[in-house]
Amino acid sequence: MIWFSDLPALTNGSVLSMDQNQLITNLITDSRKGSNVEGSVFFAIKGPHHDGHLYIKDLYNQGIRQFVIECEIAGLSTLAGCNILLVESSIHAIQAIASAHRSNYNIPVVGITGSNGKTIIKEWLYQLLSPDYKIAKNPGSYNSQLGVPLSVWQLQPYHQLGLFEAGISEPAEMEKLAKIIQPTVGIFSNLGSAHDEGFESRKQKAEEKFKLFENSTIVIYCKDHLLIDEVAVRSNKKLLSWGFSNNADIIIRKDGNYFLISYQNEQERITIPFTDSASVENCLHCVALLIYLKFDLKEINNRIAMLRSIPMRLELKEGINQCQIIDDTYNNDLAGLQISTEFLANQHQKKTKRIILSDVLQSGLPDEDLVKKIAEVIARRKVDFFVGIGELLSKHKKYFPSSSTFFESTEAFLTDFDETKLQNEIILVKGARPFQFEKIVNKLQRKVHGTVMEIDLNAVVHNLNFFKSRIKPSTKIMVMVKAFAYGSGSTEIANLLQFHKVDYLGVAYADEGIELRKNNISLPIMVMNPSEDSFNKLIGHHLEPEIYSFKIFHSYLNFLDGRESTIHLKLDTGMHRLGFDEGDIEELKGLLIKHQNITVASIFSHLAGADEAMHDQFSKQQGEKFFRLANDVSSILPAKPLYHLLNSPGILRLPEMQFDMVRLGIGLYGVDPTQERIGALKPVATLKTFISQIKTIPAGESIGYGRRGNAEKEMRIATIAIGYADGFSRAFSRGIGKVLINGKMASVVGNVCMDMTMVDVTGIDAREGDEVIIFGKEFSIHDVANRINTIPYEILTSTSERVKRVFVAEGI
Repeated sequence: MIWFSDLPALTNGSVLSMDQNQLITNLITDSRKGSNVEGSVFFAIKGPHHDGHLYIKDLYNQGIRQFVIECEIAGLSTLAGCNILLVESSIHAIQAIASAHRSNYNIPVVGITGSNGKTIIKEWLYQLLSPDYKIAKNPGSYNSQLGVPLSVWQLQPYHQLGLFEAGISEPAEMEKLAKIIQPTVGIFSNLGSAHDEGFESRKQKAEEKFKLFENSTIVIYCKDHLLIDEVAVRSNKKLLSWGFSNNADIIIRKDGNYFLISYQNEQERITIPFTDSASVENCLHCVALLIYLKFDLKEINNRIAMLRSIPMRLELKEGINQCQIIDDTYNNDLAGLQISTEFLANQHQKKTKRIILSDVLQSGLPDEDLVKKIAEVIARRKVDFFVGIGELLSKHKKYFPSSSTFFESTEAFLTDFDETKLQNEIILVKGARPFQFEKIVNKLQRKVHGTVMEIDLNAVVHNLNFFKSRIKPSTKIMVMVKAFAYGSGSTEIANLLQFHKVDYLGVAYADEGIELRKNNISLPIMVMNPSEDSFNKLIGHHLEPEIYSFKIFHSYLNFLDGRESTIHLKLDTGMHRLGFDEGDIEELKGLLIKHQNITVASIFSHLAGADEAMHDQFSKQQGEKFFRLANDVSSILPAKPLYHLLNSPGILRLPEMQFDMVRLGIGLYGVDPTQERIGALKPVATLKTFISQIKTIPAGESIGYGRRGNAEKEMRIATIAIGYADGFSRAFSRGIGKVLINGKMASVVGNVCMDMTMVDVTGIDAREGDEVIIFGKEFSIHDVANRINTIPYEILTSTSERVKRVFVAEGI
């Protein structure tokens, strides 16, 4: 147990105020996820994109009374009844506290590191060992300098085993994580290219990662990774190696569809339910640990054969009756429940929220204590409706609101629950694997076209933070969510941006803004193309029009008839698309002086060639002209409006013209619009479909409409479920377009049809039902666009709205 009074000695901090000593129960680092559970402490972290100190007063108003801060702030003395500790680094303080907490537990702890596979190995070990141990583990991939201490803090007296992964990106990080995890057993997964840029060499990276095992009893690794083997052997630690070479401790041989495992004169054929090399390697790390834990090889075979793929993320899907479904049907533990309910709480597209939850298995807690903890989490998130499934929840229904409903089993729910009750809700479906909650998701999910656009919300946040790093802290951000958020789904993206506190949203038309308002988006919204018939809607939904001509301005002033309104003024500085010209400024100023009911929120213009260096001189001239004209207009206004000029390529290439705000568009979605290709952005969208049918076509046959495809020799043709009605252009016809199937490129054969396309899978190990990538992380949208001489903007925005969007976020 750690009390607030213990913190100064643990963190080398100074107590600024101490009202009442409390036992520390809950560590909070994100003000948006605050919880005033008794014993909660908020750690204010000043980072490159956010400063937690700015939200201390908000948390105080929510009931938080314990704070660890890195600097004193104005008004701190007015926060009565608080415990406040001043430290040099809040992250280092959390690490020190977690390290002290870990030292209280004398249990086996497995520390896992490596370039890839850490999270999968950890989750598979959890599946394999949870029948025998009460396990604490990182939720999701919480393996960073902050994620690891928050994970280790979960250790409780009833736990019998810890499974913690650790990731680093530069030297001197692993020593800190080693002190927190204090692993008794180590697993080194592999060594790849991830974070190479942070180290002098791969060898240095291997040595740094190996520091996690400084005090471990034994280290498990694959001997076939020669650099890891070199570092391991030189460490003089006790090792347990596996590999396909004869000098490994555990020797692996491929035996048809089986793997022959040989260890200490014992042999067993093991079935691994995966064929890709990464999954096989991850599985064999798990086998090695089970051997170390003295499991019988036959029992290991039985357990490995039951492993299933792990969707390491939450998925936000369109449901029936205007509902949205948060699909988290892999597992259910208290740490994962906390993350999932936080994700639910931060979705504001629907006002009504419901949780469908299974029993939590193998928690280690007495039943009644476990249910009380579950009920506390549910109550904290202010859920409107709760559905409990399983004998445990049903038995202890008294701890939940009277509006809750309970079912003994998943089958009972599927049979008896009236889904017509679900109307315009957002529903978290979270269940332990044995409950097979994917059946519930299938029932509640709107039946979707097999082609889907998968949107990675974590990549959106990464890209947002990257662009924030390119601008001054004082510069505001307007994010463009026009054109269905560049094809990515407006309301879901806008909700995420609202959560991350961007300053403005931009849309093309009033109807787009209205849709956002209907989905509880309260951020200021600029409408770029207002029309006279939309003026009433603008006012009714608190939307702010862009005014770019005298015609639209006079019409709007006549409509307002003296009522107050906020507008944005567009100046033409060289794009020659929309905007007031230099010769219009005096007349514009006269109108603004005359109509004091108008507030000008911003003045802006648009760069014509920000993406190419050859236009930099012209861009500079545009910037100088804009600044001069904007100052002229501002001179007659009561308050200076925000100035903004830069779009995504401008933010990347022309930071000197930031002014007061920037407009982030295509860059948020992972597309680098510059010729330099900075390479720091993560692709957000993956368009995928599936193979409907495979046929063998004899030589000499024709394929598709107009007989445009020809089999010069025998071919295997796969028909995939996407066509030009989905946004897969006819320009991809006749070999110009390619798709990715099982890691291999397949060319389009013949003409693209309305709903289907034929591709050549000759020589590709492809089966009906296999996934097909149109573009995404593995197949760049830039490459796809180049094939038909267009730009990524067009590819993204052309993807039809009949292609359902699935939003994914790390979360289990």
